[in-house]
Amino acid sequence: MRYLKQILMLVVPAVVLNVWLLRYSKATPYRGGDASTMLEEFTAYGLSESMVFLVGGLKILAALGLLLGFKYKKTIVPSATIIALLMVGAIAMHFKVGDQALKFLPAGLMLIGSTAILWISKKEA
Repeated sequence: MRYLKQILMLVVPAVVLNVWLLRYSKATPYRGGDASTMLEEFTAYGLSESMVFLVGGLKILAALGLLLGFKYKKTIVPSATIIALLMVGAIAMHFKVGDQALKFLPAGLMLIGSTAILWISKKEA
C-alpha cells in the first residue's frame, strides 16, 4: 500500500500541474462545454476569471503539497483533501453544462487518486 500511495503522490500532482501550468491555454478533449482554454472553460461553467485563479492557485498549491509530502508528511492529508474537494467541484461543473462522460474522466481519476491517498494515509496512522 505504501508504494501505491507514493505512486499516487507523484501521478496526481503531475496531472494537476500539467493541466494548470502546461495546458492552461491549450485545447484538450476534456475541456468543459465547447471551451478551448481554461478561461473559456470556467466561463462555460458561469464562473468568473477570479475563480479561475482561485481554483488554479489552490490546485497548484495542493499538488505541490503532495510532492512536499515525501519530505514533510503533514502536508499529505490537507493537500489530498483539497484536491479531492476541488475535483468534486470540477465533476459538478461538468454535470452542470451537460458534458459527455469522457470530459469527466481526468477529474474523476484525480478524485479517486486523492481519495486513495487519504484512505491509505488513514490506514497507516
